Amino acid sequence: MALFQKVSKEKKGNLQPDFNVNSTYIDELVEHYKTRLLTEINLDQITTLDEREKKLKIERYINQFMTEEKVVIPRHDKEALLSKLIDESVGFGPLEPLLQDDDITEILVNGPKEIYIEKKGKLEQVDISFKDESHVRHIVDRVVAPLGRRIDESSPMVDARLPDGSRVNAVISPVSLGGTIISIRKFRRTPFEMKDLRRNGTFTKDMEEFLQALVKTKQNILISGGTGSGKTTLLNALAKEIPLGERLITIEDSAELRLDRNNAVGLEARPPNVEGKGEISIRQLVKNALRMRPDRIIVGEVRGAEAFDMLQAMNTGHEGSLTTVHSNTPADAINRVEGMVVMAGMDLPTHIIREYIVGAIDYIVQVQRLTDGTRKILNIAEVSVNKENKIEVKDIFYFKRTGINEKGEILGFYTPTGTIPKCLSHLDIFGYHFEQTFFEPKGEISDEYHRVYTL
Repeated sequence: MALFQKVSKEKKGNLQPDFNVNSTYIDELVEHYKTRLLTEINLDQITTLDEREKKLKIERYINQFMTEEKVVIPRHDKEALLSKLIDESVGFGPLEPLLQDDDITEILVNGPKEIYIEKKGKLEQVDISFKDESHVRHIVDRVVAPLGRRIDESSPMVDARLPDGSRVNAVISPVSLGGTIISIRKFRRTPFEMKDLRRNGTFTKDMEEFLQALVKTKQNILISGGTGSGKTTLLNALAKEIPLGERLITIEDSAELRLDRNNAVGLEARPPNVEGKGEISIRQLVKNALRMRPDRIIVGEVRGAEAFDMLQAMNTGHEGSLTTVHSNTPADAINRVEGMVVMAGMDLPTHIIREYIVGAIDYIVQVQRLTDGTRKILNIAEVSVNKENKIEVKDIFYFKRTGINEKGEILGFYTPTGTIPKCLSHLDIFGYHFEQTFFEPKGEISDEYHRVYTL
C-alpha cells in the first residue's frame, strides 16, 4: 500500500518506525481510517456512547486496522491520530476544541478557511480551518443527520441543535455564495443566574431586587433586544426566580432554556419536512399550552402571529408570563408587538390592539450588547395608559452612558429615573417593600432622568 511505504521498515521481523510522522502524514492517516470507519463500522451506535467509551471503541478499531496493514507510528503521533479520528468520526472535526472551550460563546464558519469565535462579546479569527468545502459539508451532515433533517440544494438552510444544546444554523450553495456557512451559538454548561449577571455588570443589585420582585409577584415581562444581546440568557435567569410551586410551560423555536426544576414542561416548534408538511408553529404550541394547565407560559421569542395568542394568555389568568422580542427600544418593542398582532389576521382597530398590549405587558426590559462586547440592561420600563388613553412607556431604571475610555470600554452608570412604579402597592401585598427613595436618581438630577415615551 503506497500510503504506508514510508511509515515503517522491518528489522528482524518487527515493524519499527522509520522517521517521525509529521502532521501532514497524520492528516493522511486520518482520512484513510475515517474512510474505513465510515464504510466498515456503524458509527451511529458509537455516537450514543459517552466520551470515554467513544474513545475506547475508536481506539480498538484503529488498532485492528493498523495491525491488518502492519502500520506502526510513535505513541504521541498515535494519540494525535486517535484524537483527530474521534473528532472527525463522532465529533465535529476542527470545531471540536472550540466547542469544548467554555470561554467561547459563538463559532462562525465562513467557508473552509475562515473561522471566527466570540469571546467576552468580541469576535476574533482563529488559526483553525477545514481541509476543503467537502470537509465542512461532512461536519454539517454529521450535525443534521441524527435529527432526521437534511441539507442540500433543494433545502439549502437548516437549523439544528448539538447534543449539548448548542444551536446551529447552516447555509450552503446556491444560497451561500462563498461556501458552506455555519453559525453555532454555544450552550453554557451552567446557565447564568441573576447573581452571575449582576457580577458581570449586566445590572445593579437594586435592579436585581426589583426584577426578582416583579417575577415573584407575577408581573408580565417582555425582554427586548437585538441579536446576541443576551435576551435568552436573561429570560432563563428570570424564569429561575419563579416560585417552585408553579407549573411552567416553555415554548421555543429551538430549545435553549434550562430551568432545572420540577413541573416545567418544554415544547419545541418543528419546521416543515421536505414536502412542506408536518410543521408545528410557535402559535400552535401557545394555543396548545393553554390546555396544559400552566401557571405561567414562557415563549423564547415572539416573531409573528403567535404574539396575539401570547397577549391573550397574559390577559386571561396566566400572569407572570415571560417572552422576548427583537427590537431596539422599549417603545419600539410595543410597535413590534402591535405589528405582529396585525400579522395574525385579526381585523381589530388599532386602539383595541393597544388595549390588549397594555393589559398584557407590565414591564419591558431592554438589553443590548455594547460596542465593547459587554451586555447590559439599558432600560427597565413600565407600560401604562395615560389620561389621554395613550400608551406610556416610563423608564424606572436605565443605563446612563458618559463616554468611552482609551481601551474602547463603555463608561456609564445605572440609575433610577425618579418615576415611582404603579405596582408598588401590589408588590407590598406580597411582602416586597420598596421605599420611594429606592427610585430616586443617582448623582446629578436632571429632566433627562424622567424618561417617558408616549405612543
